[in-house]
Amino acid sequence: MPLHDVGYRPWRGERLGSAAAIGVIALTGIKLAWTSRWLRRMVFFAWSPALVFAMSFFAFEQAIDEGRLVNMREAARAGRNLDGVGMLGTVLADTLGRTPGYAKGTRAVRPAGAPPVDPKIDVADTRRVVWSRLLLAFMRVPQAVLLAVVIGLVAPTLVSRDLRAKAWLVYFTRPVGRLEYILGKAAILGVLVAAITVLPALALWLMGVLVSPSIWVAVDTWDLPLKAVAASVVLAVPTVLLALAYSSATAESRIASFAWFATWAACWIAHSTLTTAAMVAASRQAEVADASGGGQREGRTGSWGEDPFGDLEEDRSVTARQSSSAGGYPGGGLRGRFRWLSKAAGMDPVIDRWAWLSPYHALGVMQAWIFGIETRPQAVVPSLVSLALVSLVAVIVLLNRIDAPTRA
Repeated sequence: MPLHDVGYRPWRGERLGSAAAIGVIALTGIKLAWTSRWLRRMVFFAWSPALVFAMSFFAFEQAIDEGRLVNMREAARAGRNLDGVGMLGTVLADTLGRTPGYAKGTRAVRPAGAPPVDPKIDVADTRRVVWSRLLLAFMRVPQAVLLAVVIGLVAPTLVSRDLRAKAWLVYFTRPVGRLEYILGKAAILGVLVAAITVLPALALWLMGVLVSPSIWVAVDTWDLPLKAVAASVVLAVPTVLLALAYSSATAESRIASFAWFATWAACWIAHSTLTTAAMVAASRQAEVADASGGGQREGRTGSWGEDPFGDLEEDRSVTARQSSSAGGYPGGGLRGRFRWLSKAAGMDPVIDRWAWLSPYHALGVMQAWIFGIETRPQAVVPSLVSLALVSLVAVIVLLNRIDAPTRA
């Protein structure tokens, strides 16, 4: 009787490589996630704030077209509100209210006997500053919050569900390694990040170009789309890695989801508590200094050494005294109404020394650095180190947990 080989036969077809494996994992995960009605609603809702910010772009370009920027600058320097421009008035008041060469903080300071200010306004430079701040505020406030919620809904099940269903028996008996698996799962969240942050930001920039008086505005602001993409990447890398690390640490997606939201909430509370305590202490120091005739500023530098900006401590005291009011700021009434915008757009001169404790605030500092709004090393370095450590720890957890069942 003849014997037949009934064992495994070698594959003689063409292998597609690791990229195909990553694509299959990502495409399958996106299809499964998109079946959720809540996810579809959240992604659709993420585009809604772009309409509000688009109105600000339109109002700004209308002011340029009608030649009202000079009048707005005089109103801002006089401390009056900028009527008819809504929340854009906060950004314009800070941008136009500065006296070139004299103002380093939020207040325009012009020494006695100084030469008069040029009445002309550099429209291109003003446009870049205003557009950058509006894009930063758009990506920091509505988009970052929505992204945290969406990732908290999708990411916890990506790895924990495979661990619970023993899907690793299918994945790792095929030519799929840990790296391909991690990149495939990360690509799922990367697509969501692009849908929530990158695409609306690019659409907002395009809307600003379309409502501008000339199409050449796109040439003047050509780097803003690239900065928006870079800011989204900075936002995505730590959040995606941390969410996947939580998902890989347990087979229960509910535990991973709780850990994700608890981390954001606890870090936010810790940041708010320490920031409030520092503000109260600065306010008391300012009151003591005012009562003693100004006191001496020597020795009032922070833990980073001497203040390289000269007026940082003064701005800190002024900001502490103005924490419950809107006075002393160009367009003060608007700052009171849109206080969240002034902070999100990077118009607060006080360094947030506790930003590194909170992922949300640390990511905001890094995004402000990318848009060129925050350039002080003592503000950027702690947040950069904090996010880098979070990403590194998350990668280590992922590499050790992904194929742990196969090593048991």
